[in-house]
Amino acid sequence: MHRPQLSLPARAARLALIGSLAAISLTSCSPPVDVPAAQDAADPACAPMMVALPDAIGEYPLRKTNSQATAAWGDPSLVILRCGVNVPGPTTDRCVTVNGIDWVIKEGNPVWTLTTYGREPATEILMDPDKISSATVLADLAAAAGKVPAARNCVGQEDLQNLPPSQ
Repeated sequence: MHRPQLSLPARAARLALIGSLAAISLTSCSPPVDVPAAQDAADPACAPMMVALPDAIGEYPLRKTNSQATAAWGDPSLVILRCGVNVPGPTTDRCVTVNGIDWVIKEGNPVWTLTTYGREPATEILMDPDKISSATVLADLAAAAGKVPAARNCVGQEDLQNLPPSQ
């Protein structure tokens, strides 16, 4: 049986296609990231946020996880997200607002915990600021986190000084 010879550009395209398919099949076989689900991971209010998560944070792609309402980016995982964690109450911990989303920050060594403030259910992010910028993480997750409505906002010392006197 005679096989027609492919031209050089056609062979290169065929090899590129085969390489792409092999890469896709290898990445789809990587095991899911083991992330424990939060206590209230089954809260239906997590769903709109989970479907709105970005495909990447910075240059790190979204990976599959093995628990409901969780996500991970990077290999190894540099950012872990869990929806349905305990809602933080009033706190003196540092609170920052990024693109309209308030986050309470607990700086660990090396992992930081960032938790949405004023949103129920709350979302927690675990990340190492030495490996990825917290500003990048919070900016890239703001649109998704905003799918859970805010009931409260962070206040600072200046906000408390401007309150009318109680009667």
